[in-house]
Amino acid sequence: MTIKEFFSFKVNKFFWLNIIGMVATGVLLLFGVMRWLDVYTRHGEAVIVPDVKGMTVEEATRLFSEKKLACVVSDSTYVKKQPAGIILDLNPAAGQKVKEGRLIYLTINTLSVPLRAIPDVADNSSLRQAQAKILASGFKLNEEEEVSGEKDWVYGVKYKGRMLTAGEEIPLGAALTLIVGNGMASIALEEDTLGVGEEKTDAPEASPSEEDSWF
Repeated sequence: MTIKEFFSFKVNKFFWLNIIGMVATGVLLLFGVMRWLDVYTRHGEAVIVPDVKGMTVEEATRLFSEKKLACVVSDSTYVKKQPAGIILDLNPAAGQKVKEGRLIYLTINTLSVPLRAIPDVADNSSLRQAQAKILASGFKLNEEEEVSGEKDWVYGVKYKGRMLTAGEEIPLGAALTLIVGNGMASIALEEDTLGVGEEKTDAPEASPSEEDSWF
């Protein structure tokens, strides 16, 4: 092969047409792939998550459907001052941009008051200790009920007039009554002790009789 023949492709129009055709095909193929990816991922399409806090699940479902979104209840918590069943929180949060069809997770206010075990305070706590434990557990306290016993010592816990046992579960936020000693037992014990001492102290001393006297 001569040098002239080797470089003859430069003037061969069919060679350049093939090169141009391959480049054009590559460009079209690349454009088609990018276009398909845009459509597949809904590039540029976003929906703002609406604020559904305070709504019921049914109301939120209708609103999400209009926005081409979906929702599901994923968690529940208890807020006493809020109606049962309403939405307390959502994830992703309201105002965020998401793609159509995104699933929104809802947290609702529980439909029933949760139960909680009362702490063990009877016969092992002072009034102040028991009050701290009861309040920290999420319960309320009524005025104490006094019984004869050691001053400010807790002898029991009542709920609606019924004596409770340690670990028993009752509605969270319930008002409990502590049974505490009024100190009368200590006073009675002191009086008994003093009474015994007085008997010994007040016993009259035997005086010598005239017959026993040496004088």
